[in-house]
Amino acid sequence: MRIRLAHETVYTYGTPAKGVIQTLRLTPRNHDGQHIIDWRIDVTCDCRLDQHEDAFGNITHTFSADGPLERVSVTVDGTVETQDTAGLVRDAVERFPPSLFLRETALTLPDAAIQQLSDEVRAHAKEDRLEFLHTLMSRLHGEMEYDEDPTHVTTRAALAYEIKRGVCQDFTHVFLAAARCAGIPARYISGYFCRTDRVEQNAGHAWAEAHVDDFGWLAFDPTHGICPMESHIRVAAGLDYLGAAPVRGSRFGGGGESLAVNIRVQQAQRQSQN
Repeated sequence: MRIRLAHETVYTYGTPAKGVIQTLRLTPRNHDGQHIIDWRIDVTCDCRLDQHEDAFGNITHTFSADGPLERVSVTVDGTVETQDTAGLVRDAVERFPPSLFLRETALTLPDAAIQQLSDEVRAHAKEDRLEFLHTLMSRLHGEMEYDEDPTHVTTRAALAYEIKRGVCQDFTHVFLAAARCAGIPARYISGYFCRTDRVEQNAGHAWAEAHVDDFGWLAFDPTHGICPMESHIRVAAGLDYLGAAPVRGSRFGGGGESLAVNIRVQQAQRQSQN
């Protein structure tokens, strides 16, 4: 599948900011099943984008800009060619052994309810880790409700599972917490999802990858109850949302900050060959 993407993040300040510093994880890498045809990032500020790689091998861009700033816009335009690999993740940048992704974080800390969920799924799957992960994905997809209402959104796994609702990062955090309880390395993935029912979206997407001996890293999307396929664009990996967030930063001074995110993800038309 050839996917065309346009992503705009706009910060508006009621009182102009004196300055901003941002780190962007908005650039995907090539790996088996994913090839970047073209990709461009632009910032409206008078600044320089510096490209780096973080500890996990994600491509990052950083910039700082002096104010006064009433508005800061970050735009991404790109085209990606994807193929269905049945959830298998091959040839991605791997900086650490899988065991690192057993580490708990503040956002993926399990409570008694998540431990019980993990134990129940493990009892069903017995020693079959692949069965455990598919069952866990199905359980979360069935038990939790997708809810974009910001008054209900949380990124802590325990609270998300308690209220049984949230957005994609919440589903993913619960999945990570339960998998790690079972001794299965699991990591957070940020990216994009090409939907069949809409082009316009107000956020990117998130899912999980888990490591299984004899298979390697496998992808699971508990929000949709599927293994990621050609409709998914993989961008960044981390222990949780904070390690793979598309945009993170801070401002100096100013006030009345508002954020707007506009994303268009659609299947691109291939040019006919003469």
